[in-house]
Amino acid sequence: MTANRKRKNATRTPIDAFDIGDDLQITKTTRRAAGAGTWVIGTIAGHKFNVLVFPEHAESPDYELEDSRISKIWLQRISDKATVVNFDRGWDIRPTTKAAQAIVDFLAAGLADLVYHA
Repeated sequence: MTANRKRKNATRTPIDAFDIGDDLQITKTTRRAAGAGTWVIGTIAGHKFNVLVFPEHAESPDYELEDSRISKIWLQRISDKATVVNFDRGWDIRPTTKAAQAIVDFLAAGLADLVYHA
């Protein structure tokens, strides 16, 4: 059996199947009633997410995921409903899989710009 055949017949993960972000769906955005910030709910790469994103950076860098303007992110794998990421102004659950890390990196790189049209 050739390597190509093995690859075709192998079970593919969402990471292997497409580039991260190709299937991003934002199903709901809700501006917070008090203060700035928008809750973003959606799906990506076989995962559900809830993210609280802001138009500006946090006053304290500890309250923000890297330089993303994200203060909260929850990520759940749809197939087994396992929580694979939880960041609530600090890590509660660091990414537990490579797919989860790739999704966090993707959302951190551009979700705030997408939501706030920067």
